[in-house]
Amino acid sequence: MTTQVAQKAKTATVFIDGEAGTTGLEIRERLAGIPAISVKSIDPERRKDKTARADMMRGVDLAVLCLPDDAAKEAVALADTLGTDAPKIIDASTAHRVAPGWVYGFAEMAPDQADAIRGATRVSNPGCYPTGAIALLRPLIDAGIIPADYPITVNAVSGYSGGGRSMIEAYEAGKAPSFELYGLGLEHKHVAELQKYAGLERRPIFVPSVGNYHKGMLVSVPLHLDTLPGKPRLRDLERVLAERYRGSDLVRVIDEPSAHIARLESEALNNTDKLELYVFGKAALNQAVLVARLDNLGKGAAGAAVQNIKLMLGLG
Repeated sequence: MTTQVAQKAKTATVFIDGEAGTTGLEIRERLAGIPAISVKSIDPERRKDKTARADMMRGVDLAVLCLPDDAAKEAVALADTLGTDAPKIIDASTAHRVAPGWVYGFAEMAPDQADAIRGATRVSNPGCYPTGAIALLRPLIDAGIIPADYPITVNAVSGYSGGGRSMIEAYEAGKAPSFELYGLGLEHKHVAELQKYAGLERRPIFVPSVGNYHKGMLVSVPLHLDTLPGKPRLRDLERVLAERYRGSDLVRVIDEPSAHIARLESEALNNTDKLELYVFGKAALNQAVLVARLDNLGKGAAGAAVQNIKLMLGLG
């Protein structure tokens, strides 16, 4: 009994490789409030030293990669050389989101997803935009309301904090526009995971945009209901979403939003890990707009990472 108590009381150790970046700093700040987790840091002067990084990985329970894609791949290759001494890994880059052998870290995506994350040694943290889109689409595709080969368009707007260092610096220096569309070549790096984990057979059109505010996100999917099998009603869509996320602490489906909401702003969930889902529309027009609202640094990045860390370490 004493040994079991000691094991339960053991502090888990985490190394954030790339802790100086936006997501890394946010994860570190969040982990500071969890007594059961201790964050280990490498000497800044040795952060690119492979031997030092290997030693750090060897000495922790879990490593979080907050790195560019190529650097994340190199970090995973380094971990592979450690054999049984390798830590569990969460990759916050896009490098492994559709890679074989990696579990997708959106715990609410499917009924068994949280358990899959608990049992995984390699987890890819989801992108912020795909989190909203997948949350809206996956239950409706699983239920057969939206066919897997249906032509889907996803529009989204985010605060500039999700755009990387150069975008953040441009906005904070007052050198960026108030609003802009981007990814207009239709090759945005989030499309592959959005398509795969939403369950789409046909490549969706994804049009992201950025506004001149720090964080907060809206993701929207327009639908012509009379082109869908069975010509579903607004309440049919809402019911399927509500059933999928019933009991979730983080995902909430808003009841009949068209009756009481005329406008939706993107920053209401900032500094939370909440994700809100809406089915707007008008029955007489046979049209609907599915909307997800989240903090792109919360449920869309660092919040999801901490949720996955806790699941993988047996703390959630």
